[in-house]
Amino acid sequence: MSAAGHQERLMMVLQGPMLTEKSATSAEQHNQVVFKVRTDATKAEIRQAVELMFEVKVDGVQVLNYRGKEKRFGQTRGRRNNWKKAYVRLAEGSQIDFLGAD
Repeated sequence: MSAAGHQERLMMVLQGPMLTEKSATSAEQHNQVVFKVRTDATKAEIRQAVELMFEVKVDGVQVLNYRGKEKRFGQTRGRRNNWKKAYVRLAEGSQIDFLGAD
């Protein structure tokens, strides 16, 4: 893969931050940020994407895979998509602020 193609893929790995009470607690206590990521993303790609987009140093990445829930709409059965969540531990002194609070 070319360098431009690789960088373009890295820009699409992160789908968005997960702003929940648990992620806020994790950010305060462990200097971690939680992202929803592509299901085919690897830990190395997630690390590179965070370092590229936010210009911070990443210490570690933990990934969780979630199965989509079975849902019913009357008699019709359906299924939500599977998804992946990544806990990204930032290096000491690095910080990402999504809320813009000063």
